[in-house]
Amino acid sequence: MRLGRLGVWYGTDKLDGSQLRDFARTVENNGYSTLWYPESRGYESMALAAWLLSSSEKLVIGSSIANIYARDSFTAQRAMVSLNALYGDRFILGLGVSHIPIVEGLRGHRYDKPLAAMGAYLDGINKFAAAGELPPVVVAALGPKMLALSGAKSRGAVPYNVTPKHTAQAAAILGPSKWLAVEQKVTLETDPAKARALGRKELSRYMALPNYRNSWLRQGFTEAELADGGSDRFIDAMVLWGDADTIRRGLRAHFTAGAAHVCLQPVHADGDFAARDRILAALVDT
Repeated sequence: MRLGRLGVWYGTDKLDGSQLRDFARTVENNGYSTLWYPESRGYESMALAAWLLSSSEKLVIGSSIANIYARDSFTAQRAMVSLNALYGDRFILGLGVSHIPIVEGLRGHRYDKPLAAMGAYLDGINKFAAAGELPPVVVAALGPKMLALSGAKSRGAVPYNVTPKHTAQAAAILGPSKWLAVEQKVTLETDPAKARALGRKELSRYMALPNYRNSWLRQGFTEAELADGGSDRFIDAMVLWGDADTIRRGLRAHFTAGAAHVCLQPVHADGDFAARDRILAALVDT
């Protein structure tokens, strides 16, 4: 399976079936190699993967991420094998430990220690793999221990809400043979106030989640910079904004730092899908 250099990450819960189909075709027709999608409160991850795969011809579809508390490792492994068998080896199973409010508050499970839980889950998947061959599985890893685990027991990592500095650290931990697929938010907005307002709104859902806050502190941001919606420096690091050339330079910084793949997350006003598509059309030649 070829991951390709440039992909797209998008919150798919906001789209209905026909919009999802059209969006997958838009991503594919623009020449992006991969479309990544999350799993939260909306679509079930494997069902959505099947719809996106059936709506495209060559596009690789990746879950970023499928919640390990949503299905046991055997079910996840069978879903991964089934989707690849039915759709021409175009599915990557991205896994994550999610967050306490979702796991315990929404799903009613006990949130176990993340490293041990992910390690056991990957072992459950890998025991069915051919000797010496890891299946197309990646991990939503942020901290150094989870990155090391993803390098040892999966094809690589899909970090989210990170800077090129983090990308360099992740690449050093994973090594050159692993996939390092980095998400980066982007918006084609040259007005600083408007761009940062879009960024703060997009990031607001993550600001109260300890996994991300701890990651940002490790990346060098301070508690003060994470307060009140985030400082300008923090927002500018999380959301690349400006004209297309400015954003391209920011995306290339991840490649320079060691990313094998960068997935753009277009940030736009609610319902402004035309702006989303303009962003993707403008940046595909990065």
